[in-house]
Amino acid sequence: MATKTIATGVVHEVPADLHKALTSDESALERWEDLTPLARNEWICWTVMTKKPETRKNHIERTITELKEGKRRPCCWIGCIHRTDKPISPSVQWALDKQSKSK
Repeated sequence: MATKTIATGVVHEVPADLHKALTSDESALERWEDLTPLARNEWICWTVMTKKPETRKNHIERTITELKEGKRRPCCWIGCIHRTDKPISPSVQWALDKQSKSK
């Protein structure tokens, strides 16, 4: 069975679980395809950066719901730290430093 090709991010590919959710919902997929590569990248990174499987599942469900609500990027997230085309912003570095100190 062939897997439907959908748009990816600038750094991240669409993981299988998110791909399945998107291709199972025509409305969400239409909105996904309308996003910029940077915006798609943020949704993907927001999903794959989770540590717990239940959190990842929740992020995927929220991605579908929030796309259908018209949101174009995940809310209240520091952004993708995997991009190498630009330096990490001071606000993102602050958040990363704060996370590492709380561990």
